[in-house]
Amino acid sequence: MKPIIPLLLAIGLTGPAALAQDTTSAETAATPEGVTVIDANQVDLGEFLWQKRPVVVFAQTQLDPAFTRQMELLTARSEELRERDVVIITDTDPSEPTELRRKLRPRGFMLVLIGKDGGVKLRKPFPWDVREISRSIDKMPLRKQELRDRKLELSQ
Repeated sequence: MKPIIPLLLAIGLTGPAALAQDTTSAETAATPEGVTVIDANQVDLGEFLWQKRPVVVFAQTQLDPAFTRQMELLTARSEELRERDVVIITDTDPSEPTELRRKLRPRGFMLVLIGKDGGVKLRKPFPWDVREISRSIDKMPLRKQELRDRKLELSQ
């Protein structure tokens, strides 16, 4: 069974009581605000093409302080991510090379932002705040178009 500490953190379950819960089938979850956290073993990036912006968080272990900090940052302001169609994907087991790990080749901790077009938009070797991630997304041409379209819909 794959450890699920980041999943527990992402949905607000922490401490011994959370670990005692039956979590054998819990690999995917949504935070109360609606941002989805998915284990990389269950991901086909093609599913997100033109639908979601994956933010992939790699680490060598779930106990990596950078990984823990990144998950805290992402879940603390998850509403901003939900508004930008972000899905969070975690990969903390280098012994099981996932498609994402083979494609993106992380070395230790790494945060990767993938656009709706499937292209890598950002790589960071350290935790990044949601404000910075949101700014990067908001500069993307597709995001600007989404905002224009939303504004047009509201004015009609």
